[in-house]
Order: sequence, then structure tokens, then C-alpha cells
Amino acid sequence: MIELLEVLWERGRDAVSSTPVSPSQLRVLYILDRDEGINLRTLGEVLGSAPSSVSRLCDRLQALGFVERAPSPVSRRELELWLTGRGKSYLRDLRARREEALLAVIGDMSPTARKGLVEGLTGFRAAVEDAAPGHGAGAPGRDAQSA
Repeated sequence: MIELLEVLWERGRDAVSSTPVSPSQLRVLYILDRDEGINLRTLGEVLGSAPSSVSRLCDRLQALGFVERAPSPVSRRELELWLTGRGKSYLRDLRARREEALLAVIGDMSPTARKGLVEGLTGFRAAVEDAAPGHGAGAPGRDAQSA
């Protein structure tokens, strides 16, 4: 079952552009979309990655034209990270393609199967929220768009 979801999910990503990004780079794009202006240190904390790794990820995304670095107005020693128009467009197209692929499959399901899917996903979401203390529905950052 997981394999089928992964294949469906990747179809949406592969159809977006000829410039695919790695899963790690995509995660950075999602974080920047949610937390615009985040600095490298904070991004590293969110990713659980070393500063050098985060910097290399951002270097590659900047080379693709998806991310830009800007001096922080708060501290001269910090750089803020922002999605460029191209980065935002990539995510918008990715989300649209993934939604299109999912809706096509869901549209082929029977009403009973769709109802079961909603119930199952509701239970899945509750279990995920219960397993991550402090990251429930009311926690900061939970209003971000889905992938």
C-alpha cells in the first residue's frame, strides 16, 4: 500500500518540471514556504541537520533559482532565506499536480471506499498528532499548506 502511495505522489512531482529536486531539497522548500525569512540556524534545527549540510542544500536551491538569501534586518551576521518567484511557482505546480493525481484516483473510488478513506485518514492524523507532543492541530505552524 505504501509503495502505491509513493508512486502516485512521485507522479505529481515528476510531472511538474524538468528540474526535479531531491526530497531533502523539497522539504526545505516546504519549510521556507511556511516560514519565510527563516535563517540558516533555525532551518538546521527544524531539519535536524548540521549547518554545513543545510548551507549546501540552500546553495543547490539557490543555483536552481528557487531560493534567495538576504541579509537579516535584525543581525548583520545572519542571512534570511526566501523562496523566489520560481520556487513558489514550482511548489504551486507541484501541489496542483499532486492534487490532480490524487483526485483522479479518489474519483475512481466508490462512495463507500471514499468514506472509509476519510475515516482512515482522520484516524491517521489523530495518531500522528498524539505521537508528536506539542505538534497538535493548534500548535504553531500547523496552518501551513499540505504538500
